Amino acid sequence: MQTVVNAVNRGLALFTISLSCFLVCCVIWQVISRYILGAPSTVTDELARYLFMWVAMIGAAYTTGQKRHLAIDIMTMHLKGLRKTIAEGVIQIAIALFSAIVLVYGGMTLTLNTLASGQVTPALNMSMGYVYLCLPISGILMIFYSLYFLTTLIKQPQAQS
Repeated sequence: MQTVVNAVNRGLALFTISLSCFLVCCVIWQVISRYILGAPSTVTDELARYLFMWVAMIGAAYTTGQKRHLAIDIMTMHLKGLRKTIAEGVIQIAIALFSAIVLVYGGMTLTLNTLASGQVTPALNMSMGYVYLCLPISGILMIFYSLYFLTTLIKQPQAQS
C-alpha cells in the first residue's frame, strides 16, 4: 500500500508543479502582452484563472496526503495513546466525509450539470465542466489519503496513556 501512496504522491507533486509552471508562464505572457505589446491576451487571462483553481484543489489534496494541511492540533498535541488515536481517527473521518459530500458529490453534480448545460468559457470556448472537474478529483484523492491514514492508525500498536 505504501508504494501506491508514494506513487500517488509523486504523481500529484509532478502534476501540481507542472500546472504551477504553466500558470506562471501564462501570467508572464499576460503581463508582456498587456504592458509591452499593448494588446492583452484574453486567453491567458482566463487560462490562468482556471489553472489556479486546479493548482489549488489538486495542491490541497497533495497537502492532505502529506499531513501538512491547515489544522488546529492544540487538542491532539496534548493527547497520548488511545485518546490521541481516536481523535486522529475522528479527524480523518471528518476529512473523508467532507470530501465525499462537498467535493465528490457536490463537485460531480456541478460538473455533470455544467457539461449537460453546454456552458463554455468565453475566451477558450472550453466546457466549464472540465474546469469544475478538479473538485471531484481532489475529493477522491483526499478520501484516498484519509482511508490510508485510518488504516495506518488502526494497524499501529497502541501506546499506554
